Amino acid sequence: MRVFDVETPHGPARVHLDRVARGWAGLVLGHGAGGGVGARDLVAAAAAGKAAGLSVALVEQPYRVAGRRSPAPAQQLDTAWVEVIDRLKKKELRGVPLITGGRSSGARVACRTAGSTAAVGVLCLAFPLRPPGRDVSRLDELEAVTVPTLVVQGSSDPFGMPPAGKNRTVIEVAGDHGLRKDIPAVTAAVGQWLETMRQP
Repeated sequence: MRVFDVETPHGPARVHLDRVARGWAGLVLGHGAGGGVGARDLVAAAAAGKAAGLSVALVEQPYRVAGRRSPAPAQQLDTAWVEVIDRLKKKELRGVPLITGGRSSGARVACRTAGSTAAVGVLCLAFPLRPPGRDVSRLDELEAVTVPTLVVQGSSDPFGMPPAGKNRTVIEVAGDHGLRKDIPAVTAAVGQWLETMRQP
């Protein structure tokens, strides 16, 4: 595991990179709004990625690196994320296709930036579709993604269950927004989907 910082317009982001020899793709994942890269579902997805033959990078947003728990505005999150992806594409993960994603807020960032980062796939863990108590839907962020997308969602997630779509597979697992109840199911869902991405 190699840990290094990437300068962004909003401060340094931190990358935890686990490269595999002759990896056929890279998997780059971001954390949720109030959590970090140690979230159990992120760790499970990273393990599934490595087992499937991908190099895996977990990315800490600048506000977390600076010690803040309150997330930065969406535009800052997106800008920092794109900066990190650009760096990885030029150096550490040069020459391989990238699958981007993350949990909750990190999944939203990956969806919003899928086009600008040229992601070949998007992995969403606990996508926060509808904030509890608010009449707001973020389905448009999922719908805007044109590459294959996997959503792994807890059956009792208070943020709701996104619908499947043309390029979007939705896997329901036991648990709530934390996705901690059935980690093996999360690992299996991610691993199986990544294998489908490997096929020509």
